[in-house]
Amino acid sequence: MSRIIEIIETNEYVFAGVVLVATILAAIVINLITRGVLLRMTRKTKTNIDDVLIKAINRPLFVTVVMVGLSFAIERFEIEESVQYIIDASMITLVVILWTGAIKRFGTAILGALAKKIDDYKFVQERTLPLLEIAMKMVVYGGAAYGILLAWHVDVTAWLASAGILGLAIGFAAKDTLANLFSGVFILADAPYKIGDFIVLDSGERGRVSDIGIRSTRLLTRDDIQIIVPNAAIANAKIINETGGPTEKRRVKIDVGVAYGSDIDAVREVLIDVAAKSEYLSQDPAPRVRFRELGDSALKFQLMGWIDEPVFRGRAVDDLLTTIYKRFNDESIEIPFPQQDVHIKQAPSKS
Repeated sequence: MSRIIEIIETNEYVFAGVVLVATILAAIVINLITRGVLLRMTRKTKTNIDDVLIKAINRPLFVTVVMVGLSFAIERFEIEESVQYIIDASMITLVVILWTGAIKRFGTAILGALAKKIDDYKFVQERTLPLLEIAMKMVVYGGAAYGILLAWHVDVTAWLASAGILGLAIGFAAKDTLANLFSGVFILADAPYKIGDFIVLDSGERGRVSDIGIRSTRLLTRDDIQIIVPNAAIANAKIINETGGPTEKRRVKIDVGVAYGSDIDAVREVLIDVAAKSEYLSQDPAPRVRFRELGDSALKFQLMGWIDEPVFRGRAVDDLLTTIYKRFNDESIEIPFPQQDVHIKQAPSKS
């Protein structure tokens, strides 16, 4: 036994062969553990992320273990420094390429899983998935390229400086596009509105959100006109989300004026009856009437009711105003209007 150990230690070829065989056996054992035991365990879980992880790292892990053993075995040989440098750099390059593919595959699987859970992770959605995948690939491939260049002893300082200057130039040239791009990402992450919501911008635009893109947001107005608003403008604007809140219900207010001397109890009953019979107003919560003001020429009331969706606001206002006017005529309730009385103190004399 001691003779065998002595031969292994003194003969570099035998030593290298033993190390290489042992390394391959160790890699095979690790491969069997990952594919046999761990993969069987992960199949019992509800998610397939761990399955993808095991399958992704299987080959890179096997090759990495073999490369480590091969590198350790080669050290026993008297090899020129230039040749040793090429061998080491080549092995590192191979390992980096394999791990890059594994990381990319695992990252894509994670983003896809997060996109399916839109309620928990609003930042990752189906429409933002391509952008996030591109960003992930840029980071992974950039890191891999940097590692390979270092393995070949390439000075990347000048390259990084050039890339920084180029990035600044591109940033200045496309600042508006980049502003819309980043604003779109923040809008998708913050989710101030979603597709189907009715929003009103501080510039007056109002409509249903039909699409949220990376560069712009599209609104469909009540006139069936599509408005395309850059995301940078929306990010800096005050937004009223009419569909936001606990429910989509929205309160409608109708201001009504009646003449002095009118029976205010009758006015209140008419308004409540109109609201109760309206097909557009919800009865939960119930409509209500408030006597708001003793005006200059009218008693001012306000009818308040809830509509189920903001889209019904125009039709609800039209229906209520029409019905109120007809009922006031039927009940002989006068609706005052501005008028002026001209008093002539003395008629002009005839010449």
